[in-house]
Amino acid sequence: MQPFSGPLKKGVLLLWLGSALYATNGDLLIGVGAQTRGMGGAGIAYGHKSESSLVNPALIATTPVREMSVGATFFYPDIETKTSVMKDFAQSDSDFYVIPFASVSRPMAEHWYVGLGMWGTAGLGTDFEGNPALFNMQTEFMLMQIALPVAYRMGSWSFGVAPIVEYGSLDISYHLGGKYVDPDAADDFGFGWSAGFTYDFGNGLIVGAVYKSPVKMAYDGVLSGATGGLLGDTLTQPEEVGAGIDYSWAEHHSVAVDYKRIGWGSVAGYEDFNWKDQDVFAVGYEYATPQWALRAGYNHAESPVKTLPGGFNNGALLNFMNLLGFPATSEDHYTAGASYTISDISSMDLTFVYSPVKEREAPILFNSTITNRHSEISFTLQYNYKY
Repeated sequence: MQPFSGPLKKGVLLLWLGSALYATNGDLLIGVGAQTRGMGGAGIAYGHKSESSLVNPALIATTPVREMSVGATFFYPDIETKTSVMKDFAQSDSDFYVIPFASVSRPMAEHWYVGLGMWGTAGLGTDFEGNPALFNMQTEFMLMQIALPVAYRMGSWSFGVAPIVEYGSLDISYHLGGKYVDPDAADDFGFGWSAGFTYDFGNGLIVGAVYKSPVKMAYDGVLSGATGGLLGDTLTQPEEVGAGIDYSWAEHHSVAVDYKRIGWGSVAGYEDFNWKDQDVFAVGYEYATPQWALRAGYNHAESPVKTLPGGFNNGALLNFMNLLGFPATSEDHYTAGASYTISDISSMDLTFVYSPVKEREAPILFNSTITNRHSEISFTLQYNYKY
């Protein structure tokens, strides 16, 4: 593919700002801890102690004693991209990430519960260095959230709120028309909050709902520098609204079902890429005994990336940008997990997540197309300690 010029060159420049992000539900992991991920990310009405801080802060009220959890997700994305003028697919060399987390929660005075946690919610990038047809693109992106949830339980009701501090870092470099574009990496802090509630009917059925605010982030000089000043440096993480149910029976069995809507299409940055809002459905099952537990789950969300008509218009530019630079095309995720109680005060969790290959093709210029293949596997290992 020859270097672009004129309006098309401007459009191609836009792709670099998003090229680091390819995760699960858009750029969000399906759950942040091993237990939640093992149930397909479902947890708006099902409590996972301190893991619930970012899912529904009301559910830290499920913490019977002081408990700490630490762990990491080992994330293996597989991204392949080609245009119709390329003979073979090119594979991104950025194919392994470690995403850490740590959290604590505890009961306080009567009815009150508090927690504190830090979670990596994305840690991704693409690396096409050595492939001039894909502009030798290299990117790195990281998001981390810190939350301080407070919950109050009164009878069948639980209410919770959580101030959230978000940290993000973004670095972008590429070659275009013989020029090396490499604005300095930048980071930023943003602030948001979440609030939720649950109600226990007392017959095994629990319902819950949660709201998470948008978080405005700005990566000074990176986005504007990588796009030749065509875009600003704001990339806002969108709001989320969700509801869930949990039903437990026969002492050992539980099923949780969640729905949430992520507002990609109405926040600065993502709306410039013509992303649409995303409906996320998650279902999880758990069989638990005092010594061990088994979990399974499924998560589905249609990709927020739109495919538009090609030709000499913005549709061709956005198709090229989204499938090469922002391939958030994963839609289905299958999960399995297990827990084992080591002693009265410690336990371990392990979860496996698989997202099968999703291939997507879109038209660009001169009857040519761009095609993306995207699959993921990950392992999450977690240690829990009561103190």
